[in-house]
Amino acid sequence: MSTGIDITPAPATALASAEAEEVRVPARAAAPKERPKAPKPTRVAARTTARWLRAAALRSAAIIALLVVWETAPRLGLVDATFLPPVSEVAKAWWELAADGQLAEHTRASLVRSFGGFGIAVVVAVPLGLLIGWYRPVAALLGPLLEVFRNTAALALLPVFVLLLGIGETSKVSIVVYACVWPILLNTISAVGNADPTLVRLARSMDLSTPRLFQKVILPSSVPAIFTGIRLAGAVSILVLVAAEMIGAKAGLGYLINASQFNFAIPQMYAGIVTISAIGVAFNQLLVAIERRLSLWRPPS
Repeated sequence: MSTGIDITPAPATALASAEAEEVRVPARAAAPKERPKAPKPTRVAARTTARWLRAAALRSAAIIALLVVWETAPRLGLVDATFLPPVSEVAKAWWELAADGQLAEHTRASLVRSFGGFGIAVVVAVPLGLLIGWYRPVAALLGPLLEVFRNTAALALLPVFVLLLGIGETSKVSIVVYACVWPILLNTISAVGNADPTLVRLARSMDLSTPRLFQKVILPSSVPAIFTGIRLAGAVSILVLVAAEMIGAKAGLGYLINASQFNFAIPQMYAGIVTISAIGVAFNQLLVAIERRLSLWRPPS
């Protein structure tokens, strides 16, 4: 008797297709997403190099423009080439001075005087500035005397140094010391006076001794201002020395510039000036690197 229900088995191909479909669907759902590929090391290096080249080109653009103007202006007759020779002639004169050893001799003499006076000024001015900035009675006692001398130009006292100390090395180093002391001293006094009073009170509440207070609070917060004065003194040490070497010296870059002017060796004179500029830039960069090394605790700006 027929019940109306079809019990005919499904074809084998249909069952196999259904089973395969059931297997494939979960496989698609469980497939992990493809991760983005990491940039290749060569691409990272290329981008870093490109950024560095752009930054270097931006920093050197003004210098390159100055050199181009310096080279072309005398050759086009815009200025008298006798008094401002092209930069190529100055470079040739510089190379000749370097080849025969004159440039090294004069540079060595200037560096010994300049760095010697600069080092003495740092050793004297930083502790004295800390002392004056911290102890108010000392500041009240020495304040008027400091105001008198800091407003007296170093070159104005050069004849006094020569009369008292002679025209030898002592007078030249002494004038450098005098000129370098003031920017370091005044910046150190200002740095100590502007120390955060909250940090000072907190350190005192922890019963820190005065040496520990200076080590932990005053000196770290004063490093930027002190190094500003030290960098100013570094530039002053070279400038004042050049002026001092033009009086009674027999060696040094100032002597080289002065002698070249009198002998009308104008390219050699400019070669000496360029050497002084290069030394000043290199010295400043060295001081900046030292300041960064001593200020690692500060957050990057």
